[in-house]
Amino acid sequence: MKVSLLLGGVALALASNMALANADLAKAKNCMACHAVANKIIGPGFKEVAAKYAGQKDAEDKLVKKVQKGGSGVWGTAVMPANPQVTEAEARTLVKWVLAQK
Repeated sequence: MKVSLLLGGVALALASNMALANADLAKAKNCMACHAVANKIIGPGFKEVAAKYAGQKDAEDKLVKKVQKGGSGVWGTAVMPANPQVTEAEARTLVKWVLAQK
C-alpha cells in the first residue's frame, strides 16, 4: 500500500513538473506575449484553443504547423506570426500542453 502511494505521488510530481515545464517553454518561446492560459490577450487563451479543437483528430498537426508558420482568420483579425525559432519538437510539446488545458 505504501509503495502504491509513493509511486502515485511520484507520478503526480512528474506530471506537475511536466505541466510547469511546458508553461516555462511557452514563456521561453514568447507565446505568453500574445496568449494566456485562461483569457485572450492578442490571441485566444489556451483554454479556448483547447475547447475549439477538442475531439479533432488532426488538431495537433494543424496547430504545430500554425505555431511554426503562423496564420490568420481563425480567431478574427489578429495574425499569428511565424515562429521559426520554435523547433517542430518544441511546437509539438507546446501544442500538446495547450490542447490539455481544461
